[in-house]
Amino acid sequence: MKTKLFILVSVIMLLFVKCKKDKPDDSYPYQFRFLTEQYKPLNYVENGNLTGLGPEILKSICNRYNIPFEVNVLPWEEAYNLALQHDNAVLFSAVLNSTRKDLFKWAGPITSLDWFFYSSAQNQIQLNSLEDAKQVNRIGVIKDHSITQYLIEEGFTNLVYIQNNIDAFDQLLNGDIDLVPSDRIAAEAALKEIAMSYYLVNAELKILTDMLYFAFNKNVPDYVIADFQKEIDRMKSDGRLESLHEEFMDTPNFPGTLQIYTEHYPPLTFMDSYGDITGFGSDIVFEIMKRNKEFFDITLSQWNIGYEMALTNPNFSLFTMDRTEIRDTLFQWVGPLGTNTTYFFTKAGSGIVINSIDDAKNLSAVGTVSSWYSDQYLQQLGFTNLVSDGDPLVVTEMLMNGDVDAFVCSEITFPDLLEGLGYQYSQVVPEFALMASDYYIAFSKNTSSSIVSQWQEKLDEIKLDGTYDAIYHKWLQ
Repeated sequence: MKTKLFILVSVIMLLFVKCKKDKPDDSYPYQFRFLTEQYKPLNYVENGNLTGLGPEILKSICNRYNIPFEVNVLPWEEAYNLALQHDNAVLFSAVLNSTRKDLFKWAGPITSLDWFFYSSAQNQIQLNSLEDAKQVNRIGVIKDHSITQYLIEEGFTNLVYIQNNIDAFDQLLNGDIDLVPSDRIAAEAALKEIAMSYYLVNAELKILTDMLYFAFNKNVPDYVIADFQKEIDRMKSDGRLESLHEEFMDTPNFPGTLQIYTEHYPPLTFMDSYGDITGFGSDIVFEIMKRNKEFFDITLSQWNIGYEMALTNPNFSLFTMDRTEIRDTLFQWVGPLGTNTTYFFTKAGSGIVINSIDDAKNLSAVGTVSSWYSDQYLQQLGFTNLVSDGDPLVVTEMLMNGDVDAFVCSEITFPDLLEGLGYQYSQVVPEFALMASDYYIAFSKNTSSSIVSQWQEKLDEIKLDGTYDAIYHKWLQ
């Protein structure tokens, strides 16, 4: 009898706990351990109070769901490890990257950071690539920071660990380290703390862009993450997140509910003289958004940066992307938009002849754009003579200056790239065709399939009613 009574009481208690979630006046049916670090302006203590973009967003979430706002501010390494170890832990403001993607559950994004290598203005270090940065003596980084994890993955062996951003810029100005990876807002905040001007440092090279989230221990229930996501999305739609960005990040811009990125790839995608993103692919994307009656900002970025973000972030789109065997299962696809052929281009009069893949392998240097499908394909074929950069204009200049023997590029975009630098298409030769492929609008794997289906339906409509042909003739014929 006691056993039956115990079971009955237990069932009643479980039902009570489950029902509590639906009662807005009751406490939230889950207890949290909130963790963050001192990293102004994202999270910081001022006059004894925790504030910053992350804490203010969390306060709104806590107010919505009647959750106690209690946060531990710890060194990042300690907070990060606790978030991995404790079932109810929530870490913010945390970058979602390939290293962390499967270690946590995520709600966001709440902001984005553009990472640069900073040098002292008194000791400027000219950087054209990550390879240049690998040659300096000492780069100051914070252990377990996302940018540190990225640099380790990229093979950096010249990293030294420092306590925090303030310590990093203090050592940079004192000449104890040569470079510091940071975003502008955090750099300004750190320099202000040591009474130094931002103009005492130089941003030498953009490394990548990261999105920041609330990171939940894997054992936190899914309904909790869904509740946080709903409130974050509400803050995006009602203007509260925009206000917080203006207050703490000095910009009204914030990540929307769908991130859309593209690259400088004329005539498919590029920024015109008025600062507007345009081109064949861009017009298709704008037309799809217009028909869906949902409008999102498009960000122009280096391809390798957008590509890495599309691999990790939910609700993320990148266009135009060639659909290849290497990429096929990594993304969801809307298209095709068109077809292009990639060639090994040489400089006219160079005397270089390419009749086969083996001929290209025997060249001294072949220029590619980082993470382009041609770059990935040549790596797969075992090329060891590749010279890569994230900017196709840089690689174009390499070809015309004789720094590389050939540039692997699409016949659609190369004439525009040359023209933008003051060259003529007659100054190059399409020596050897590498491959032909269809290009698409790509969506990250963890983007809602309903979004992808909706975009495909609108593209199909555009093709059926003649709009696609009109856009195609405007740009490509």
